[in-house]
Amino acid sequence: MPFETTTARLRLRRPVDGDLPFHVALHTDPRLYTHAPQAMRTEDENRCVFDGFVRHWDEHGFGYWVVEDLATGAPVGMAGVRHAGDHLNLYYRFDHDAHGRGYAREVAREAVVLATEWLPGMPVRAVVRPAHHASLRTAERAGLFRAGTVRHADDRPDEEPSVVLEAPRVVGVADVERVPSREQVLDLWCRVNDAGGAVGFAPGAGRDEVEATLARHEATMAAGRAVLGQLLDPAGRLLGLAWWDESPTPLLAHARWLYRVMVDPDLQGRNLGRLLMAGMHRLAREMDGVELVTLDYRSGTGVGGFYARCGYTEVGRVPGAIRVAPGDDRDDVIMARRLDGAALQPHGGS
Repeated sequence: MPFETTTARLRLRRPVDGDLPFHVALHTDPRLYTHAPQAMRTEDENRCVFDGFVRHWDEHGFGYWVVEDLATGAPVGMAGVRHAGDHLNLYYRFDHDAHGRGYAREVAREAVVLATEWLPGMPVRAVVRPAHHASLRTAERAGLFRAGTVRHADDRPDEEPSVVLEAPRVVGVADVERVPSREQVLDLWCRVNDAGGAVGFAPGAGRDEVEATLARHEATMAAGRAVLGQLLDPAGRLLGLAWWDESPTPLLAHARWLYRVMVDPDLQGRNLGRLLMAGMHRLAREMDGVELVTLDYRSGTGVGGFYARCGYTEVGRVPGAIRVAPGDDRDDVIMARRLDGAALQPHGGS
């Protein structure tokens, strides 16, 4: 997980000793504790908490960031994920004057994506007071789903328990006989296509056409050359899917091709596309020897920017290669990225 990264408007960096005054000021402002005033710690207690944040970075290589405004360089909050028992806790707290700008959502979305790709094995959760509607919306827009309640240590005995929200997980399935939700896959695929998604068919394609293409993917899985990635919510509901395919050519054994990226069209804006991509990258990284991943998409769909945010670079296109309908030819756009995040290096020869 990167020690430091940026979003569209913010810099996210590791805390250092000089950030202690900001941390204390942020965590002793009563305006930020209207939903849980009993949870506000004293200045001395917050010094100890800050030391714990720094130690977590020292021990694990990730943790809560100091969030800075890219335009001014000024700190505006603290956010990120860190270990909390059997899960990773998603946290975000911003200066009162920074509220209303969408900063918490921007950072929370990035934190959950990075954790999904780089910190496998532990679910990302947030614990939020039920009356804190803005914080609940932030967690949900970051991709988390409500997964029960818990009596938090800071909850008063006469209050409702806190809400637990959990990020979806990406599960890889290599054995076609173990795909537990074939009908769910077909249902999702048809709904995405009917909603205008570029998932291999012209608008209005029938379920039988989709099923025939699914059968071809299943045959590739049965041959040991493909892995299905399924994005599942905490209850096991299918939210999205994609396939990694390998080439039978030994010269391309270090690469995989990404096909049929799709998420539930009814859940747009919930960060699920990036979470699916992050989980797929984790699956590819777990495959022996895989270093490079490639995809292609149909021009005119507006997804190039999305894939660029997932680390991909356009490496070529075939003009007019995809005929959506008579008189409607689109480019086949090819993008690639290295799994380690390094820049692509073209060969110097011709």
